[in-house]
Amino acid sequence: MAKGKPDLVYGTLEMLILKALQHGPRHGLAIADRIHQMSQDILRVEQGSLYPALYRLEAQGLIKAEWGVSDNNRRARYYRLTAAGRKQSAAEQAHWSRITKGIDLVLSGAS
Repeated sequence: MAKGKPDLVYGTLEMLILKALQHGPRHGLAIADRIHQMSQDILRVEQGSLYPALYRLEAQGLIKAEWGVSDNNRRARYYRLTAAGRKQSAAEQAHWSRITKGIDLVLSGAS
């Protein structure tokens, strides 16, 4: 792992995208910015990872995309959660909490 550039655990990007969309539609750059902001500037999502993940989530029916106009008057695709996306987000967050609790127990040396 490169110093100063945290790698995401496989499969977490989709979970982070779903979380970033919980409070309303956002365009791609705004999703990446929201993840960066929520992680207190630790995580940075590159476009080369973000857009393929958005397309996968859309293909799975977890998000829906519509064209709109961004704050700087540019045409942009806005993504929003579907009902299935909200359900998946909740399930993934619960699973992540369980897994990280287990990892914390192992790292703390609990028996």
